[in-house]
Parts: sequence; structure tokens; C-alpha cells
Amino acid sequence: MSVQFPLTNLLPNRGVAALLPGDVQVAVFRTSDDRVYALSNIDPFSRAAVMSRGIVGDRDGVPVAVSPMHKNAFDLRTGVCVDDPEVSLAVFPVRVDAGMVMVGAP
Repeated sequence: MSVQFPLTNLLPNRGVAALLPGDVQVAVFRTSDDRVYALSNIDPFSRAAVMSRGIVGDRDGVPVAVSPMHKNAFDLRTGVCVDDPEVSLAVFPVRVDAGMVMVGAP
């Protein structure tokens, strides 16, 4: 079970929301070096579906997405909150093949 869309729909340093089967909300991010990551779209602190609108950047070389709600940064590779390692987002498998982004359920 997965969702797929063209890589061109993802701008560098931006995220988009996607819906997996089962109404699972995913935030998909493309970094400036063309890596693609998928995390839960639900901010664990506010419970709002906003992570796809977060700011993409890095903290000390760690690629992060910063929630627009409370500005907590999450490691795009692991989903762990950089500001509070006790909190994390679900990470979803993602790959790019022939210009298509494919995001699967965990």
C-alpha cells in the first residue's frame, strides 16, 4: 500500500501532504540535495496535521523539518525531535524511481 506522485511536485526545501490508504497522513519533504523523506504529518505536540507546512533546513548537519506550531525540529531521517528526543514522528519508507516518488505504509 503506497501513494506515488511525480518528483516535480516536490519543490526543494518544501513539503507536501499525502494520504496513504487507511487515512494515514504523511508529510513528504525534498531537501536541497534532492533527498526525499516521509514523516507523519501530525505534530505530536499540538496534534495538528501541519508538519508538511514546516520549514526544512538543518541543525548541525542534521536535516530537519520544523513544525509551524511550536517550532520543534524533527530529524527527517529518524523522526526524532531534536529539541526533545523523547518525542518522535513515525517515519515512512520512501523512494524515488524514474521521476516518481513512492511512499509506503510503515
